[in-house]
Order: sequence, then structure tokens, then C-alpha cells
Amino acid sequence: MTAQALLEVEGIHKTFGALQVSRGISLTLPAGARHALIGPNGAGKTTFVNIVSGLLQPSAGKISIQGTDVTRASAEKRVRMGLVRTFQISSLFTHLTVAENVALGVSARKRTDWLPWGEMRRQTGMLDETADILDRTGLLKLATTRLSRLAYGQRRLVEIAIALALRPQILVLDEPAAGLSSADREVLFDLLTALPPELAVLIIEHDMSLVFRLARTISVLVEGAVLTEGSVEEIRNDQRVRDVYLGSSAHG
Repeated sequence: MTAQALLEVEGIHKTFGALQVSRGISLTLPAGARHALIGPNGAGKTTFVNIVSGLLQPSAGKISIQGTDVTRASAEKRVRMGLVRTFQISSLFTHLTVAENVALGVSARKRTDWLPWGEMRRQTGMLDETADILDRTGLLKLATTRLSRLAYGQRRLVEIAIALALRPQILVLDEPAAGLSSADREVLFDLLTALPPELAVLIIEHDMSLVFRLARTISVLVEGAVLTEGSVEEIRNDQRVRDVYLGSSAHG
């Protein structure tokens, strides 16, 4: 295990019958990582993220969280160990308010989400922690608004707020900018840059403007394998990456 690595993925392979979708993918996230995974449609990004988050089992390879082998562990166990994927908590309760949705995330972490709502909200620190998360994510002004009344972009921010309520050490953001307006993307960028510095973040995203502004390290996935990995400048100037994904403009 690499020193201080929170997540280490080693030689992941995944086959569906004769179809090989993932081919020897390796990736390491130390504390504080801001790592982007990019690639053309069909590159295998979704399959890889499903394997990392425990929704799929790899055909070969190993996944470790803080040195513990979780290759065969469930998605729920990985959440308890600190790996949270926004996609996993995207089933929001639209009849509840923003604050109630986030409070349920806090309660799930404390394993008190089985309690009746009235008793749950009286748990020590519940309301204060919920308010703090809403404040940090810019959602405090919407605390009493029902999810059904929110715009799509605002709902995506609520997803991230719930993820933070679970106190992850590794946060996997699965295309967080998809479907957002330009204004909402700027709000999202501000939120992501304000994430705790010790948090390891893996972002899967097609918006290269967001990727180039946020990431420190980028892995390029092509046909199920890592074509290259490097800094923003290295990836931006790599001719192979331009040819298979970025195009001549390198997306800015």
C-alpha cells in the first residue's frame, strides 16, 4: 500500500462474457487528491467507478481503502469505511425539505436513521451539524424548501451535501456537472474548491473546463485501459489525448 494512500486500485480487469471492459486499471488516491478520470464515451469509466464503489465485482485485481482489502466488500461497507459516491445517494426524498434530506444523511452515518423522524431530529448535534453542512454548501437559504420545488442544479448540490453528511474520506463525484447551466456549474466549482483539503476526490466528468480547473492529476481511460496519467498541463499537451478525446482545441 502506498504511504498515506486512502484508496488504491490495482490491476482491475472486468469481463462480461467475451467482452473485456476494464483492462488492468490502476489508480492511487492519497489524502487531499483531486484526481479526474476522463475519456471518450464507451471508454469504461462507468464500469470502473461501479467496481470502485462496490456495485460491480471485478474479474481480477484488488481495491484497498486505507490498506484494507475491500475488493469483495459491499457498497454499504465501503461507505462505512469512508468511500462515498454521489450516485449512490442520488435517490432524494422529493417530499422532504433540503434540511430533512441532509439530516437523513447525518442520521445514516450515526446509524439512527431507523428512528422516528421526531426522535431522530432530537439526537445530540443533529440540527447543528445539518445547518453547518447546509451553510458550507450554500444551501442554508433553501433549508425549508421541499426538494420537489428545486431546480435540477440545486438538487445536484443537495446530493453533494448529503455525501458530506456521511463524512467521507474518499468522495467519488460521478459527472456532477451533467445537465447544469453555466451559472450552476460555477456554483458547483466554488463548492468543490471549498471541500475539506484532506478529502480525496475522484471526479468523472466530461466538462473539461471544470476538470482542468479542479484536478491536479488526470487519468485518461480509452477502451478500458489507462492511456496515460499526469498533471493538467501534461494531459492538455499530450498529442495522444488530443487525438482520442480532447481534439485540437484541447477544450480550452
